[in-house]
Amino acid sequence: MIELEGVPELIDPVMVAAFEGWNDAGDAASTAVAHLDKEWKGEVFAALDAEDYYDFQVNRPTVWMDAGVRKITWPTTRLSVVRVGGEKPRDLVLVRGIEPSMRWRSFCNELLGFAHELGVELVVILGALLGDTPHTRPVPISGTTSDADLAQRMDLEETKYEGPTGIVGILQEACTHAGVPAVSLWAAVPHYVSQPPNPKATLALLNRLEDLIDVRIPLGELPEDARAWQVGVDQLAAEDSEVAEYVQTLEEARDTAELPEASGEAIAREFERYLRRRDGGGSPPGGHATADGSDSASYLRDNPGRAKPTRPAKPETEPGTGPDTEADDEDSSEE
Repeated sequence: MIELEGVPELIDPVMVAAFEGWNDAGDAASTAVAHLDKEWKGEVFAALDAEDYYDFQVNRPTVWMDAGVRKITWPTTRLSVVRVGGEKPRDLVLVRGIEPSMRWRSFCNELLGFAHELGVELVVILGALLGDTPHTRPVPISGTTSDADLAQRMDLEETKYEGPTGIVGILQEACTHAGVPAVSLWAAVPHYVSQPPNPKATLALLNRLEDLIDVRIPLGELPEDARAWQVGVDQLAAEDSEVAEYVQTLEEARDTAELPEASGEAIAREFERYLRRRDGGGSPPGGHATADGSDSASYLRDNPGRAKPTRPAKPETEPGTGPDTEADDEDSSEE
């Protein structure tokens, strides 16, 4: 049994988790949890034993100096708690770490032990994958779950993915088997500019999380960082005519697929977010998962000599389809 000292009784707690590594293209997901921890001044109350789950030749410890004394920081996963104020205060349990190198089932069981002791009502796992999406368009976010009832109740996709998986998929399935409601939110990051950071993808994840758990998240400088990031990528793409042409092809395919995006539901969602912010005052290593479950690397910066990627065929959409088309592709990596 896990004994927690110094942790008060929590109010309607939701666990929000993200892990660096294969499931974290552009570091978008782990940066989102780090942002929550920073903005709400999270207090760390537990850390998993690094010896149990990490290969230190893969994830090496770091040495640093503190007042002339050498200290070591070991790679691990830490849990912190933050309280979100407002008319309906609630607590978030933030889980931030690195995808473990071994003993994944024990890793998930330990996190579920904390969830049980803290009375967690919902687990939300953030991830980011590399996809054929242009950096000039809104970041596609897909929400998936293995629970059919939860999918219907929270307007999510019920995952049907089969293939290679990361710790995000394993933890979601562990939650399902333990009877803990769990959701994965995935951001699609342009594969041709996958280097971290990607504040635009981080911002999109936080906006979707805000809608999902009905809390107002202070965004700080993220919106401005996202704009600056896009301008920077625009400039890089403009320097290579082949890349610029490829981006244009992605834009055309995306626009064709998402013509119905200007739906009443999408507009209502954006308006609700605007009202929530207005009422709450001012706005305060290795490859990554791809849509087909494989590894991928960057085209624009990491591989200047790489052949230009194959252009995607323009999707043939039927009336009434569109926004879900890209979400289905992203959903494949939530495992």
